Amino acid sequence: MKPDAMMWDAVVVGGGPAGLSAAVYLGRARRRTLLLHSGHSMAKWELDVQNYLGFPQGIAGADLLDRGLSQALRYGVDVVEDNVDSLSVAEPFRLVGREMVYEGKRILLATGLTHLPPDIPGVKECLGRSLFFCKDCDAYRVQGRRIVIIGWNNEAAEYALGMLAFSPSVKICTNGRQAVWDGIHAGWLNEYGVSVSSLRICAVDHDGGWIGSFTLESGELLEADAAFTTRGDVAHNRLAAQASAALNEDGQVVVDHCMHTSVPGLYAAGCLTPANCQMIIAAGQGAIAGQAINRSLFEESLCRHALPTGGSPTDGVESRRLMC
Repeated sequence: MKPDAMMWDAVVVGGGPAGLSAAVYLGRARRRTLLLHSGHSMAKWELDVQNYLGFPQGIAGADLLDRGLSQALRYGVDVVEDNVDSLSVAEPFRLVGREMVYEGKRILLATGLTHLPPDIPGVKECLGRSLFFCKDCDAYRVQGRRIVIIGWNNEAAEYALGMLAFSPSVKICTNGRQAVWDGIHAGWLNEYGVSVSSLRICAVDHDGGWIGSFTLESGELLEADAAFTTRGDVAHNRLAAQASAALNEDGQVVVDHCMHTSVPGLYAAGCLTPANCQMIIAAGQGAIAGQAINRSLFEESLCRHALPTGGSPTDGVESRRLMC
């Protein structure tokens, strides 16, 4: 039996850059805000974030999240670590977690996505060191290295072509899959001399996560210093789907310019949406969503002649990490 629901002005589901940024804005707007997170943000995979404004020497993804959480707590946001099993659309919204039940006037989903690593034994140990998902984030750090793109579609071809600006040694391995890039992309690969192997990768040779080579099914070694994979992503859209929010063909949540979904009062931000999946973009979307939610609550209060005056429900109450 779940305990009685707890009520907030806004509940943010997800503790990555989008959720934390929204929580900071809502806390500073003096809204009673709950941040629900599972502790598994994909940002923790990034050992050295080099393109987040304000950190010229880079910062670990986990450290960036810790800073964001401290900032949210400073502004009166309540924080709960819980896994949310269901979301029901009502007035208010109702979230059923494994530990508690939560209710909110507005909900922001910032549950993100998960990049799929290639299906190669031992390769996960290389994540964030020499195996990457995003050329916009990480091409700069592998300049002049031997680069292998693992993929078989137009995106993989474009990754390889784009990497030529950073290294003269770029190859594609389809890892046993048939290439499905179109004729135009095939022509570009041929024009720029990008070699392609269709053999399956059986193993990765690495030293503490730093790739040295891949062993192909033929026994041949495919030498590499870094690899980028384009296997795909899984959007964590289960709660959005339960609420009947519109999704695109990739499973991402469709939002407007205010991060509002097709469901009134339900918002989404970050990599769960069709935006370019970058931490700084996710944080920006979270800020937009936080402002939009605050504005929505303000306008509702005006219409109901119930505008809060003389302070906030959080006056004199310290923010806390609630124990479930």
